[in-house]
Amino acid sequence: MLAPEGALNMHEKAWNAYPYCRTVLQNEYMKDDFLIKIETWHKPDLGTQDNVHKLEPNEWKNVEVVQIDIADRSQVLSKDYKPEEDPAKFKSVKTGRGPLTPDWKKTLAQRKDMPHMCAYKLVTIKFKWWGLQNKVENFIQKQERRLFTNFHRQLFCWLDKWVELTMDDIRRMEDETKKALDEMREKDPVKGMVAADD
Repeated sequence: MLAPEGALNMHEKAWNAYPYCRTVLQNEYMKDDFLIKIETWHKPDLGTQDNVHKLEPNEWKNVEVVQIDIADRSQVLSKDYKPEEDPAKFKSVKTGRGPLTPDWKKTLAQRKDMPHMCAYKLVTIKFKWWGLQNKVENFIQKQERRLFTNFHRQLFCWLDKWVELTMDDIRRMEDETKKALDEMREKDPVKGMVAADD
């Protein structure tokens, strides 16, 4: 055994109450010395607000604001790039949206008839382990940014799959997904995104 008991066990709690959502990941071995907290405010704008999470000034001054542009291919690692998940190439059949041009935000701001939203994410990382703290915290922040970029690019390009779903459709899909995940946890090998090489 390479790691102490519980060292590799992660516990996730999520509160999804749109427009505010929160996800907290903790590790039973590190207890209060490990935390990943992702808080999201969804706002009907184009990312123009400061300090949406209402942090105190002494906290806000330490926040690094990162703008993610889902149409900017340069923000995507080459190993993550998929042409079918590129908002600069995708055109929605059902809504007519896309492809997103380099000035898509400016164009969207001028359109009063087209709804839009920005997900303001506040990512808090705590990894208290002498000698590794900064390196691990920075690494996790980088992976979170990568995850958000790829996911939101996919979300836009899957628009025709979800735009007409009802709440009943969503609840049914949630139940089906929970059942499939429970089965996978018991039978299948580990799956998911692999950390980027640096």
